[in-house]
Amino acid sequence: MSDDRLQEIGEDRSLLLVDDDEPFLRRLARAMERRGFEPETAESVAAGKSMATARPPAYAVIDLRLEDGNGLDVVELIREKRPDARVVVLTGYGAIATAVAAVKIGATDYLSKPADANDITAALLAKPDELPPPPENPMSADRVRWEHIQRVYELCDRNVSETARRLNMHRRTLQRILAKRSPK
Repeated sequence: MSDDRLQEIGEDRSLLLVDDDEPFLRRLARAMERRGFEPETAESVAAGKSMATARPPAYAVIDLRLEDGNGLDVVELIREKRPDARVVVLTGYGAIATAVAAVKIGATDYLSKPADANDITAALLAKPDELPPPPENPMSADRVRWEHIQRVYELCDRNVSETARRLNMHRRTLQRILAKRSPK
């Protein structure tokens, strides 16, 4: 661990990680600990809110979609308890409307999964007026399209006809896309 990185993080290195993907959460906690943070983990909105209330963190990485609710509720609580906290919102469903909502509530940045510890650290430590570097492994255009189709499909309660109508796509074309595996 370099002294520069520790200085960059600051004296309070508390980091709250909230994600319901338990293997990802464990890996991320270990990776962030190696980078000098002091992580605490939660797997639900309720646990995240409880930890944020008891010990408001200096940094937080919150998954947007959790089994028991919306991660933005945790972001909002952290902002109330500690306005200077640096919060990054993670999600597997990258959408502009959600990104805008996360930033309006007080998130510092918004990253689409799969985001690695380097991307997350860069987002947490970025200066307010500087843009973070582009991701090392961005999603392919095919993957972004597939993620968008999956998201709209879920929002339409997995109704193929309604999803096809909203995407302005032929129903059979959509059915073929949904039957395939996700692109890399």
